[in-house]
Amino acid sequence: MADRKPLLELKGVSKRYGGIAALTDVDFTAYAGEIHAVLGENGAGKSTLIKIASGVTDASDGEVLVNGTPHRFRSPTDAMKAGVVCVFQELSLLPDMTVADNLSMAGTPTRGGFIDHKAQRARAIELLKRVGCEDVHPLELVKNLPLSRRQMVEIAKALAKKPKLLILDEATSALTAKDVERIYVIIRELRAEGVGILYVSHRMHEIEALADVATVFRNGRKIETFRKGERSVRDIIQMMIGREVTHHYPPKPPYQDNREPALAVSNLNWGRELSDISFAAGKGEIVGLGGLDGQGQRELLLALFGVLKGVEGAVTVDGERLSLTGPRPAMDAKLPLALIPEDRKVEGLMLPMSVRDNLTLASLQQMRSGLGIDSAKEAAAVTAMVDRLQIKAPDVAAPVATLSGGNQQKVVLAKWLMTEPGIILLNDPTRGIDVGTKQEIYRLLRNLAAEGRTIIFYSTDYAELIGCCDKVLILYGGRITRELKGEECTEHNLVASALNVETVPEKAA
Repeated sequence: MADRKPLLELKGVSKRYGGIAALTDVDFTAYAGEIHAVLGENGAGKSTLIKIASGVTDASDGEVLVNGTPHRFRSPTDAMKAGVVCVFQELSLLPDMTVADNLSMAGTPTRGGFIDHKAQRARAIELLKRVGCEDVHPLELVKNLPLSRRQMVEIAKALAKKPKLLILDEATSALTAKDVERIYVIIRELRAEGVGILYVSHRMHEIEALADVATVFRNGRKIETFRKGERSVRDIIQMMIGREVTHHYPPKPPYQDNREPALAVSNLNWGRELSDISFAAGKGEIVGLGGLDGQGQRELLLALFGVLKGVEGAVTVDGERLSLTGPRPAMDAKLPLALIPEDRKVEGLMLPMSVRDNLTLASLQQMRSGLGIDSAKEAAAVTAMVDRLQIKAPDVAAPVATLSGGNQQKVVLAKWLMTEPGIILLNDPTRGIDVGTKQEIYRLLRNLAAEGRTIIFYSTDYAELIGCCDKVLILYGGRITRELKGEECTEHNLVASALNVETVPEKAA
């Protein structure tokens, strides 16, 4: 093993953006036929590392070698020619094109100088089958697919390029449990074929299941590289955040069943996705939405915020009937509603705009003075929110696209907190976020609840539902099938209820 040659090698690589060092003097090696996990908090340097390796950006100093040959990639196309392909967390699919068109962008089959549509569709069907997406029609427009299916198509697109080194950046963050298992199979098949894998994920159970070797980054520097089993999860997390981890979740107050109601939903229906939804949420209560992915949780949040058309049923906010005709009635309710969307880059942020402009986008009404904006009031509100959420940015005038994923998510949260909402709807807010930032968000949610705000919180992570929520509503087939309160919120009950099977008492150890 000692004499094997590296597939990818970075020697003394640094990257600076102005006066900000994103990577500092990094040496990094990845081998063919090996799954190499890249770990670290958001802003640790992981994204910069994979962008340099895949040709998205160039190193300020140092050398990049592929199979021992020095390369200076000017674009992802250059990297692809050398066999390096990256699947980024932000998808590169063209939404108004078909799945088949997107999958053939690396090389469209032709016949007689024209596109061979039959061969193109056959190739698309083959790739979709490999990633377990036989249910996706190759002529379907990408924009009509749910996020989880778009993610799988993105991975199929990468496989079409026949990579020698495949970089996966939070590749499972938007996937269902079934799709995640399929990705595990694909990754192991590629490893057996001699493909090198760089795997970026904040999900430690995935790292334990897949990685042969891991490297931890912190503050733009490589901390340590180690083989599987050489470090505990606790050791890894401590290396990532640079401090001792005491607990993941802030303490919860004892469950209260007599809270003053903030939100009441009665007989809510929408197409086949939502059926006879009824529940209540009290002031200062964190209510989780659980169950298997795709059981109506996201549609429920969208319905409450007025995004969906044709919703039937009654919703009252602080005793007053809420019109479900659009987001504006929700934002102007007696207890204003705010929705933190699933996809921060597409639905939550204007990436080219500044941090400041993104923060104030939803609260411009509160910033008005006459016909314009009160700049002093705006500056004070922005500074206060940056401090409260500890948003790390070189300057509030910097484009929000330059921030790490965790800080971008903080901007989305801060944007809506500036509207002073009474009810906050959260759609999987910690997806693709590092451990340290997750803990900050958990503390924020508990503090908001202590202030009397009501939080409706959908998460695909059962541990989050248990650790954060006062009660959890389990959805199955668009219906609420069970309500778990206080100490009933256990992993056993969550899993059994999600599968819609009768729960039985857990056996004593």
